[in-house]
Amino acid sequence: MRLGVLDVGSNTVHLLVVDAHPGARPLPAHSHKAELRLAELLDADGAIGPAGVDRLVMTVADALQAAEDKGCEDVLPFATSAVREASNADRVLARVREETGVDLAVLTGEEEARLTFLAARRWFGWSAGRLLVLDIGGGSLEIGFGIDEEPDTAVSLPLGAGRLTSGWLPGDPPDPAEVKALRRHVRAQIARTVGEFSRSGRPDHVVATSKTFKQLARIAGAARSAEGLYVQRTLTRKALEEWVPKLAAMTADQRARLPGVSEGRAAQLLAGALVAEGAMDLFGVEELEICPWALREGVILRRLDHLPTASAALN
Repeated sequence: MRLGVLDVGSNTVHLLVVDAHPGARPLPAHSHKAELRLAELLDADGAIGPAGVDRLVMTVADALQAAEDKGCEDVLPFATSAVREASNADRVLARVREETGVDLAVLTGEEEARLTFLAARRWFGWSAGRLLVLDIGGGSLEIGFGIDEEPDTAVSLPLGAGRLTSGWLPGDPPDPAEVKALRRHVRAQIARTVGEFSRSGRPDHVVATSKTFKQLARIAGAARSAEGLYVQRTLTRKALEEWVPKLAAMTADQRARLPGVSEGRAAQLLAGALVAEGAMDLFGVEELEICPWALREGVILRRLDHLPTASAALN
């Protein structure tokens, strides 16, 4: 069957269309995305303003049309931290439902971490042993750890690259004192959770998902996306520590000229790098591997797990 997963995230609204059936890996067929930066459109009261809601409704309608054009049998729509934490979330969801017919399921932060962990587990398999999975989004950082398909521990922290950039790094390039303050804040937030994970032992394999980690790995020398999904891409803490001060000294335009860095994400890259560096340092990670699958694939895999198999349908 052809499925669409509609991800209303803090940075983008992304429709991923895949051909999938139970027991097989989802094959990407089409991708449709628009950058809204909802995490940066919250007003002083934490609400998504009228212009932001209008853009969201229009973008969801466009994505729904794209799903229909590509022959999707079903669309799995969900929203993450920017909508989840908006003070007017109920009104925003109602407006989207009334004008597009799309009923957005709002995932909790823990659900995000668990579904992302599932995607990473399926990608790397059982031989990877105990997995530690890190995911930096626009609004939050998700961390999962475990040996099965369900993580033993899963947390979500308000340390997304978009959220931190708009709240802590207004300058371009940023003020060194503000960078230092953000670094302290990030590490204090992450440090609160480390004990929760360390009781479960050391991970056998550490992996990271998300655009932020992919771009950080790319500027540190990882293979281009054009070389395919199955090329191993890694990021070392040493390389990241060398890049953080360089990124802090650059403007957003200068970062956008780095290999693999998109213009739309360039402003957020420093905040994302500070979160990545803090997580790797505090969890004692020297090197991690980039996982091509993340939350969207986790949503698809969970849906496929609940579909009847051909053998079950015959019994």
